[in-house]
Amino acid sequence: MFRVIFHLDMDAFYASVEQRDDPKLHGQPVIVGAPPTQRGVVCAASYEARKFGVRSAMPSATAGRLCPKGMFVRPRMDAYREESHRIMEIIASIGAVVEQMSVDEAYVDVSAICQAEDANASLRIALPLASGLKQRILSERRLTATIGIASNKLLAKIASDHKKPDGLTVITDQEKVAFLRPLPVRTLYGVGKVTAGFRFALWRLDHL
Repeated sequence: MFRVIFHLDMDAFYASVEQRDDPKLHGQPVIVGAPPTQRGVVCAASYEARKFGVRSAMPSATAGRLCPKGMFVRPRMDAYREESHRIMEIIASIGAVVEQMSVDEAYVDVSAICQAEDANASLRIALPLASGLKQRILSERRLTATIGIASNKLLAKIASDHKKPDGLTVITDQEKVAFLRPLPVRTLYGVGKVTAGFRFALWRLDHL
């Protein structure tokens, strides 16, 4: 059986839930976390806020300086967990094996329902399934998701990181070296500054 793996990542999940639930926040630079006048950090930032350099784990005071018009919202973890549960139910309904990694991220093994004459064809026929899954999440939950498709988890995660938000990218076995070759070595999971300094790290590109 040829392996077909999705990596599904909800786009700016906490901030997107807040924008959906409060019309006043739609299209605004939303920063989920403590207000800038208090000690605390950013839990999540909408894409509008990210344009100003706001990132998760950043001190709220710094985020306030970078984005003076940012709309700070206290996190609602119960709401995010409930939303996550509903999204995972949608994913599971397609008959896939779901490995949830966090509240907004999951690996989805669709190998059993996406088989063709070879590995590359199996990955390509998964595109309509992934597109349909994204559309269901959008229509039923009013949130966008990005999906990467590949024959293993590492490549699927790289594919989902490639184009966000609302992206859909497939890396076939035939195309993987050409896809990865231009990317920084640190794109590979587990490669930090030290490892990136060694040329032998490039060896991994040809052995995925």
